Amino acid sequence: MKKFLALLLCAVMLLSCASFAGAEDPVGADAALVEAAKAEGELVVYGSCEEPYLAAACQAFEKLYGIKTSFQRLSTGEVPTKIEEENGNPSADVWFGGTNNPYDALAAKGFLDNSYVPANASHLLSDLYKDPNGYWYGIYTGILGFMVNTDELARLGLEAPQSWDDLLKEEYKGLIWFSNYNTAGTPKLACNLMLQMKGHDEGIAYLVALDKNIQQYTKSGSGPSKNVGTGQCVIGIGFLHDGITQILDNGYENVGLVVPSDGTACEIGPVAIFKGAKHPNAAKLFMEFALSPACMELADDTGSYQFLVIDNAQQPEAAAQFGLSLDAVWDGYDFAKAVKETTQNVEDVINALGDAADDRFKTE
Repeated sequence: MKKFLALLLCAVMLLSCASFAGAEDPVGADAALVEAAKAEGELVVYGSCEEPYLAAACQAFEKLYGIKTSFQRLSTGEVPTKIEEENGNPSADVWFGGTNNPYDALAAKGFLDNSYVPANASHLLSDLYKDPNGYWYGIYTGILGFMVNTDELARLGLEAPQSWDDLLKEEYKGLIWFSNYNTAGTPKLACNLMLQMKGHDEGIAYLVALDKNIQQYTKSGSGPSKNVGTGQCVIGIGFLHDGITQILDNGYENVGLVVPSDGTACEIGPVAIFKGAKHPNAAKLFMEFALSPACMELADDTGSYQFLVIDNAQQPEAAAQFGLSLDAVWDGYDFAKAVKETTQNVEDVINALGDAADDRFKTE
């Protein structure tokens, strides 16, 4: 009900400003760009954030500019596969949300376009929230941690894990859910974190040991969080804002959030233009929209409680309400190193897992 009312309110608000002829563009976009985008009349978006936020953003863009906007929700692992198969003739114009590691990999292969610098990128809180070469720009950031079902832990007589090393305890065998290295960005971030924190070989050994306690790998990074409240998953590894969604929007008061005491990492959810986009001006205008409060503040209305990364948007209150802070991010995490090493790191983990990985990480 909350999501429906939020979307209804958003629609009413946007209808009131959908026609702004003769007035300043509420997103702050250049008038010539707006007209060029309208002339194209269409936009196709792949989104890897949660679908309610993706839908709200695309619908808001369409109502604001009268540009027909279609979208498809795909995991951050599925998008690169699709774009690489299309080999320079992408069926979508822009990519919205998810985690930055797969964006970095796709950029390195030449499938993202960095020719346009959005004016609204000037509002980013830090250079950390954009690709150094301009292939993507951040729209939100979120903290990696654990979500636990407090009822199930009490029934089993167990305490919640407080650190990454705690997850290796024998008592948690078969209780942990994680996401698939082949289809989600979340485990790629966790992989980089462990290999940087512990060193390459010890990090690989840790992830192989962790696999022994994992009951299921989900296709999407938010998959574990969606099953914690029901008790199907007792301990889920993922982004803590997804846990907040389960508590506030879905009423699961038995979900507890744990920020790892030994440090964690954060995702950066980007927006990017695909090289060879069929509607390049509409894609550029969407970039401006995505980097504006008009888009970012829809996240809070639709159950996405990440930290926003521009200086002129209102932060969601939920993150602070649950005690989350970017101060928890391990200060030794090297984003530039991760960009260079993610593909090899993940390959090393899967190779170390051996034959078991073939069945565990099937994508079909």
